[in-house]
Amino acid sequence: MTARQNSGGCRPGCGACCIAPSISSPIPDMPAGKPAGVRCTQLDADNLCRLFGDPRRPAVCAHFDFDPDLCGEHRDQALARIAALEVQT
Repeated sequence: MTARQNSGGCRPGCGACCIAPSISSPIPDMPAGKPAGVRCTQLDADNLCRLFGDPRRPAVCAHFDFDPDLCGEHRDQALARIAALEVQT
């Protein structure tokens, strides 16, 4: 896989997991991580991670995988469901 591919069953161009949750781990260009609802700087214009397959990608991102129950049927559902989970935690 290249640095711009998504894993497994992820919807290409979704990017919800790179926007909705907070990430406390350092990310290149975001040394303090990112708050919930803020677009990761490593998410490109096509909503693909620039760090996919890169060792600088935070472990939490590498372990996040497509889950139909969480991600729903489309990007808007994924954003809403991940944001709701963020609020609950």
